[in-house]
Amino acid sequence: MLQWSSLRISAAALVTLTVGIGAAVGQAQQPAPALPDTPQVVNSPAGRLRVVPIKGLVYPWALAFLPNGDMLVTEQNRTTLRLIRDGVLDPTPITGLPRPITSQRRDTAGVDVAVHPRFSENRLVYVAFWKPKPDAEHLRTAVVYRARLEGYQLTDAEEIFESVSWTDGPSAARIIFGPDGKLYLAIGAPGFQETLGETTWAQDPDHHGGKILRLNEDGSTPADNPFVDRPGYRPEIFALGVRNAIGMAFRPETGRLWETENGPQSGDETNIIRAGLNYGWPVVTYGRAYSNDREGARSGLPPPTVQPPTSAPGMEEPFTYYKPSIAIAGMTFYTGDKFPEWTGDLFAGGLAGRQLSRVIFNAQDLESRRQVLLSELGQQIRDVKQGPDGFLYVTTDMQDGAVLRIEPAF
Repeated sequence: MLQWSSLRISAAALVTLTVGIGAAVGQAQQPAPALPDTPQVVNSPAGRLRVVPIKGLVYPWALAFLPNGDMLVTEQNRTTLRLIRDGVLDPTPITGLPRPITSQRRDTAGVDVAVHPRFSENRLVYVAFWKPKPDAEHLRTAVVYRARLEGYQLTDAEEIFESVSWTDGPSAARIIFGPDGKLYLAIGAPGFQETLGETTWAQDPDHHGGKILRLNEDGSTPADNPFVDRPGYRPEIFALGVRNAIGMAFRPETGRLWETENGPQSGDETNIIRAGLNYGWPVVTYGRAYSNDREGARSGLPPPTVQPPTSAPGMEEPFTYYKPSIAIAGMTFYTGDKFPEWTGDLFAGGLAGRQLSRVIFNAQDLESRRQVLLSELGQQIRDVKQGPDGFLYVTTDMQDGAVLRIEPAF
């Protein structure tokens, strides 16, 4: 049997100057090894793993599980959802998504998906994406739609939220339901454009960009949001100072929201998000301005040769950071029974890093050590979810993409 360890690619091939862009990261990297069609065994720092590919997808982006164990998968530049049932990709797409999702630019075409906590009763599915402005299609803003899943059709689709922040460049929009039944929406503010000052969104309370928002299930604003009664603040804001949030997960032990965030040219972050707090971008960062200095000029970051401040009064520091960047992506905390030694560990995808990152906690609940998994595959790992069967599932953000099921190899 072919061992992926024999296909290991060099670290130099995994580094790119575009690590902070988000969905577009890694496009200039060396071609990845062909992903085998059959299950393979990988010898990893976390032990022997069996990797089962579910292929036939084009740039798969996000995963969500239905109560019966079926998976919904989004693809970039597509107006359809895909369904995986019993480990097999259903050839019939789920239609009914609004047309504006379609884009020729992969950097703004990511589509996130979440399933309503009471899906068995109401059949509701939520999608977040960037739609073009009717009178200026080079501009886009983040929106949330909800619809009812009936067979292979999404019906009664309606836009329940539209951001006031318009951009002409790459960013991300992610959604997740919290244990409080509220919908959390992350909208990035990377500030990588010539004409607009999106970097400053993150500290501007009148913008949705650069924020974590908290919404009711119908898109309205919860009355207990931290800035509801604060003049000059958008009431949907839950936390601010966010650059480009690529993943969110609630930690089961605490019920707190965690977020993964791309930094500019290094300095990816993992943050514990608390109501009303400021996470610093672009005032503080472990990254640096890009070499062409566009972002530095817009945000006030020093030149690439100078490290900006990494802390400031009134601004939260990350739980942990990645330097060099892996273009950190989707995340989850492991709670299943298939890998008992992984219980409570954090897993995050890496796009430029082409890896699955495992963070292990110590007795003080701090990062004890970090492991790099699945680097042998050479795949950009976008989303990471735990399935109801206790296995880990990841999407590979590649043109010939796949969902990978991670199992123990005995």
